[in-house]
Amino acid sequence: MSLIRFLLMFGMAALFVQPLGAQGDPILVPEVSQHEVQVRQGFTGTELLLFGAILDPTGSRGGRDYDIVVVLKGPTGAIRVREKERIGGIWINATTTDFRSAPSFFAVASSAPISEIIDERTAAIYELGLGFLQLSPTGTIDPEEQAKFTEGLVDLREREGLYKEDMGGVQINEQVLYQARIALPSNVQTGTYTAETFAITRGRVIASEIAEVEVKKVGFERFVEVFSQKQAFFYGLIAVMLSIGMGWIAGRLFAMI
Repeated sequence: MSLIRFLLMFGMAALFVQPLGAQGDPILVPEVSQHEVQVRQGFTGTELLLFGAILDPTGSRGGRDYDIVVVLKGPTGAIRVREKERIGGIWINATTTDFRSAPSFFAVASSAPISEIIDERTAAIYELGLGFLQLSPTGTIDPEEQAKFTEGLVDLREREGLYKEDMGGVQINEQVLYQARIALPSNVQTGTYTAETFAITRGRVIASEIAEVEVKKVGFERFVEVFSQKQAFFYGLIAVMLSIGMGWIAGRLFAMI
């Protein structure tokens, strides 16, 4: 279904290329292999194919070669990062910092290393890489401390498979069609994900488009999620009762051995 929709979008965009030709900038027609990812029991992750076309309204690239960068970003939220210190042989929480807008998932794929196709200032504006994430720290914090906490958060989520970069992960065919594959791990957060595609030439972002992917739980997992949100008190009560019951059963079993 996604391929058919893409072909229709491609054809419609091609019809309007000439009227828009005065602008001279390319037109992006992006698509995603799945607009909905269903998380069921035993979900082990999935792979998204982000693909599309670059339409040049002039009918000729004019000597320009395009690079493509794709950024897949999950729902953002506030997070507190703690640094542990070992005092007297015991690890305890020491300094902390809060970030207002840390994405739950962040992946970047590009047709070439970011440093080779765009300057750092522009990359920071569009968050084209893990080193350019805008996490919005709260309160006053020393820049060196802020950088340390930022690196710690990025490193943690990289090891969890939630943050990743693939410089060279976008393939471009004949400067028209492009594609990139980004894996979603089993521990992804539910919500709306944005897949933003950027066309870059001569160090300048000349076009960008966004597609959305909905990640949601279905079946029993969805029931538990909704119940925990709408009936938090009873959900907590049931969880406590189950814990007590399982503990009692385990104690009886060990007593019989």
